[in-house]
Amino acid sequence: MEKATFGAGCFWGIEASFSKIEGVASTTVGYAGGSFKDPTYKDVCSGKTGHAEVVQVEYDPSKVSYEELLRVFWNIHDPTTLNRQGPDIGTQYRSAVFFHNPEQEAAAAASKQKLQSSGRYQKSIETEITPASEFYRAEDYHQQYFEKCGIPH
Repeated sequence: MEKATFGAGCFWGIEASFSKIEGVASTTVGYAGGSFKDPTYKDVCSGKTGHAEVVQVEYDPSKVSYEELLRVFWNIHDPTTLNRQGPDIGTQYRSAVFFHNPEQEAAAAASKQKLQSSGRYQKSIETEITPASEFYRAEDYHQQYFEKCGIPH
């Protein structure tokens, strides 16, 4: 199993999208990319911790490639909006790929460049590609939120 970590706005929807992919063993929502130890949801929402809402995906690379996970990532949000997805505004909603090894870094950079060159977006892609930092698991009530609340996705 390998890990991949993505930020693309509110983590509930991101998790729901990745959890449906064959080869994904588990998804966990949490916080990454900040400087505050053991942040809570309230801390992250303050915008003062530097964390992004993320989903950490554990996947079997023999069943799904990292490139396929990147394809899903690019398709589930607007990577041209800085610190915003839909009505959610703040640095915690930024578009980010947190890579776990040099291969993921190279694949993320190549896919970002390919997407930027494709003409799909008129604006510049704002997605950060940065080393995976400490991952803090979000509170239990955030995990598999859509399923718990009966929200179709």
